[in-house]
Amino acid sequence: RSRIAASHSHVGHAMSPNPAKKARRESGPVTGPDTVVVLDYGSQYTQLITRRVRELGVYSCLLPGDVDMKRITDQNPSVIILSGGPNSVHVEGAPTVPEGFFDHCQAHDIPVLGICYGMQLLVQRLGGSVEAAEKAEYGRMPVHTVNDSLLFKGEPTDSQQVWMSHGDEATKLPDGFNCVGKSDAGAVVAIEDPKRKLFGLQYHPEVTHSERGFETIKRFLFDIAGLTAGWSMQNVLDEQIAIVKEKVGPDAHVICALSGGVDSAVAATLVHRAIGDRLHCCFVDNGLLRFKEQERVMKMFKDHLHLPVTCVDDSARLLAKLKGVTDPEKKRKTIGAQFIEVFKEYKADVEKKTGVRPTFLVQGTLYPDVIESCPPPGSDQKHSHTIKSHHNVGGLPKELGFELVEPLRMLFKDEVRKLGLLMDVPKQFISRHPFPGPGLAVRVLGDVCAEGALDTIRAVDEIYINAIREAGLYDQIWQAFAVFLPIKSVGVQGDQRTHSHVVGLRAITSSDGMTADWFQFEPKFLQEVSAKICNQVKNVNRVVYDITSKPPSTVEWE
Repeated sequence: RSRIAASHSHVGHAMSPNPAKKARRESGPVTGPDTVVVLDYGSQYTQLITRRVRELGVYSCLLPGDVDMKRITDQNPSVIILSGGPNSVHVEGAPTVPEGFFDHCQAHDIPVLGICYGMQLLVQRLGGSVEAAEKAEYGRMPVHTVNDSLLFKGEPTDSQQVWMSHGDEATKLPDGFNCVGKSDAGAVVAIEDPKRKLFGLQYHPEVTHSERGFETIKRFLFDIAGLTAGWSMQNVLDEQIAIVKEKVGPDAHVICALSGGVDSAVAATLVHRAIGDRLHCCFVDNGLLRFKEQERVMKMFKDHLHLPVTCVDDSARLLAKLKGVTDPEKKRKTIGAQFIEVFKEYKADVEKKTGVRPTFLVQGTLYPDVIESCPPPGSDQKHSHTIKSHHNVGGLPKELGFELVEPLRMLFKDEVRKLGLLMDVPKQFISRHPFPGPGLAVRVLGDVCAEGALDTIRAVDEIYINAIREAGLYDQIWQAFAVFLPIKSVGVQGDQRTHSHVVGLRAITSSDGMTADWFQFEPKFLQEVSAKICNQVKNVNRVVYDITSKPPSTVEWE
């Protein structure tokens, strides 16, 4: 993974110089600002550590926990964070740090923070003991801290709510370490060895449920490690444009699949800046779009983003292939396979018109897409489990002859929006809620061609989203949509018994799509929306609202 280069003009925090850091920097070639390497041991929250560090203006990259030392030293890290994970350090074969890790960190004065499993690794590898706890600790709970310690210096109180997720605990600390935090049950939850700059937290400071976790990470990076905030979206933009230019070269042509969403539009705008009209954009109407989606997005692409776009209507062919398909994975696979066919045809059209065979395909893949999909070998996300196959991830058939260009692959959604605003993508477009690549196929449960399901869900969704906009709530919500359920219920409409369809409404709040909570509408709003839907949409007599967070559910229903 390339390192994101940045300007040396730092927007920093006031702090005393760090002579050790300066000496380390002068020992070898350095480009850009400080880098934090996060070693991944399989926690579902690992990517959030990377995200929190970036939010503080420090570049952070993720590497697998058992990577060799060269991969780590190639990043020239100023700080290393060991993530949480599902394993037990005292079990044979459990993931550990690479050989020579602690010696290297000491020799180069690199501060280390272990989180959850990472803290247990510190304890176990340095001579302490970790054992199965008599009572596991999960969820939000209070901890008590020592406020004259480095980790908690300046905290307003010696108690805070944090997010726990562990079944093991440190029972004996290595020499040099102090316990600076305990849970109500007496478990060690925070440790530090100031002399060797080794720190550990048994809880997860990166999740929002830990009320002062973000402040603890900030204190560790700037006050303890002495880092400087010198990384921004402008750095990402400059480097990605340079990477695209270098990868594509001066003559090659590139195809981009525009979905109508923010991700592909921002990716296309960035690539267009890099290579100009050698980019050929294709918007496919696959029959699974929202109400008047084709008309609306094509106007945006041409009038506001000024992208070269061709619209291909493939709705009849795809819907014919989806008829009768009810399995969610089979629907996704069918859509993906047809997507490939369309691009074979579009590629041939571009080659015929330009005389040049396009060899690259732009996709708006984001970091959460990579995490939630089955990772290909060498992707560095090997500890993550498959949740669902993703339309952007998993590779293309070799015979297609495309090489992927994915300038957003290591970014979170909010970072992509910031990148778009930097490139003057209209705010109205940037603020659009995410829309899944498989479209309404994952919002119609079961057969998408059954009983006018698509027309029904389009009408319901339009009413719902318009009501949210009219209430001034749209920008407070990460994503809102309607779901067509494959069931009917008994109702009474116009003094007659009805047996009609049930639709679900979903609205969530989130900052990155990795975790989410349901949006708490006022009951009156839901009452009015339900009445509008049942009165205006034929064959719907019941509306339900989804109040499930992520986890345990995913955002989409399929």
